[in-house]
Amino acid sequence: MTAPHTAEPQIQVTHVHGERITVASGDVRLMEYVYKPDPDPYESRKPYIHPLRTLAGHPVSGYRPNDHRWHKGVQMTASHLSGQNFWGGHSYIHGEGYLPLRDRIGSMRHDGFDTLDVSADRLAFTERLTWIENQGAEWARERRTLTLHDVDLDSGSWALDWSIHLTNVRADGEPLTFGSPTTAGREHAGYTGLHWRGPRDFTGGRAFGPDGPDDRDASDDLMGTHTPWLAFTAEHDDIDGHSTLVFAHAPENDNSIHSSHWFVRSEPIPTVAFSWAFHEEFALPPGESFSYRYRILVADGAWDTSRVAARLKELSW
Repeated sequence: MTAPHTAEPQIQVTHVHGERITVASGDVRLMEYVYKPDPDPYESRKPYIHPLRTLAGHPVSGYRPNDHRWHKGVQMTASHLSGQNFWGGHSYIHGEGYLPLRDRIGSMRHDGFDTLDVSADRLAFTERLTWIENQGAEWARERRTLTLHDVDLDSGSWALDWSIHLTNVRADGEPLTFGSPTTAGREHAGYTGLHWRGPRDFTGGRAFGPDGPDDRDASDDLMGTHTPWLAFTAEHDDIDGHSTLVFAHAPENDNSIHSSHWFVRSEPIPTVAFSWAFHEEFALPPGESFSYRYRILVADGAWDTSRVAARLKELSW
């Protein structure tokens, strides 16, 4: 009798209960999802991913940089939410600039995992969280699903899907109003939503979208626009090579509660956010929910427009 074929494991998953989930491929830690509360409430305590690495082991996330200590790898944020700040750090007030308003800083509490499934080449987990405003009132319940998949040595890439389903549970019956520094009066600062902060050596990298260009950074052109995907590539310090991250919307995001736009900079800091309230505020009534789903492709090498498009086409939603 022939023994059934078992696929060789491409990933290894370690869960330190109450702290973090780590995913490795061989000797490389691809990512750590940290859900243990941070010590400093001013940085808006919430789960985040750091470090984030390519299959070759190259680091592609930043953690607590000296310019913004509350920037931590990849994390879900809400910079302006009904007068509260679930981004962390200084709050933007029109006419006054950024102020250290500690009584505006909210947090996201990890309530537990509903599922955590691991196979040879895939990790998927669903987490329950509660969004809590500064004085302790519970404002939102979130169901978050992360799926790591398509670890592909031939292309030198792997993919991470991040989905959010958020429900307004405010006891006072008020809507949740989502905005950004731009909706509050600051131009070209519409950051909010799922946010990535790159490592210091990604400063001055090159952002591009489905229409290119492949020969220069298009951060300024893409800021505040809506495209199906955006890529960011840069050359590392210390390491002889480049890495590329691709940020993509799931098709159903076109029908979500509010249209998303890119917040992207390569200077003075490397950063990308799927901003769900770049230009305009939107409100989530009591008891109602919204959903978004995103994909981050992590790749070795300096990819161009055609290579990104080809790889995304190979990956089903």
